Amino acid sequence: MSWTTDQPVCVLDAKARTGESPVWVAEEQALYWTDIPGKTLNRFDPATGENQVWPMPEEVGSFALRESGGLVAALRSGFAFIDLDSGKIEPLVDPEADQPDNRFNDGRCDRQGRFWAGTMNEPRSARSGALYRLGADRRCARMAGDVMVANGLAFSPDDRLMYWSDSRALTIWVFDFDAASGEIANRRVFARLAPHQGGPDGAAVDAHGCYWIACYRGSRVMRLRPDGTIERKIRLPVSRVTMCAFGGPDLRTLYITTASGGMSAAELEREPQAGGIFALDLDVEGLPEPRFKG
Repeated sequence: MSWTTDQPVCVLDAKARTGESPVWVAEEQALYWTDIPGKTLNRFDPATGENQVWPMPEEVGSFALRESGGLVAALRSGFAFIDLDSGKIEPLVDPEADQPDNRFNDGRCDRQGRFWAGTMNEPRSARSGALYRLGADRRCARMAGDVMVANGLAFSPDDRLMYWSDSRALTIWVFDFDAASGEIANRRVFARLAPHQGGPDGAAVDAHGCYWIACYRGSRVMRLRPDGTIERKIRLPVSRVTMCAFGGPDLRTLYITTASGGMSAAELEREPQAGGIFALDLDVEGLPEPRFKG
């Protein structure tokens, strides 16, 4: 399967309830992703159009590959290692075991091999979400909080900035990031979205330092300049846009996950490709996704 397009094309009509956490694996030229409420991990091969599915015992909010093989993941029950070949899941730590209304959501590795993931309040009734850092030594630290739906995690190409958002607050923050220590400081507003633009969901940063944000219920992905202003908007034929990732041989293909969960029959009729994975070619390149060193 191949395509060349400057408009988003549905390359996998997955009907995912909440497609999320797309991770491009260069050695395989394949896209791994999760359907969170569907409790599956997936591997999409753009060359064949095939999608391999691994059922999971619980929700996988986000994940990253490990340098030693397998995955590190943020599950409902906390951080864990996953071996897709054997099906083995090794629990590591659950930093919010005392908060049954929360679950893990968006996350990714930094280029020093630490895995970061945020939590969200499922009833959307409290700002109880937080951001956690899991080190290669398996130590977990709470790094930030006061959000309802943690999202938008990404790092600048020079490793000096970290981005993080709250979908419900329509706000994206930026922190000063110390790559050596993994510490963050000076949280400040990077951008605020208008209600019609949708909530800031999953994100990615390109090689030029621009921030690409998926807009949930906004039918779009936007590229924001380092000063937070909008450089471009990419419209999609579905409203619930969840995350984007760079892939392809030269990291110039943008893959976009979407959701169909919670939509009415009338909405699904208007958006028959909801829950699909979309792709388009870009004039800018992305950055390779780091792996967990633990």
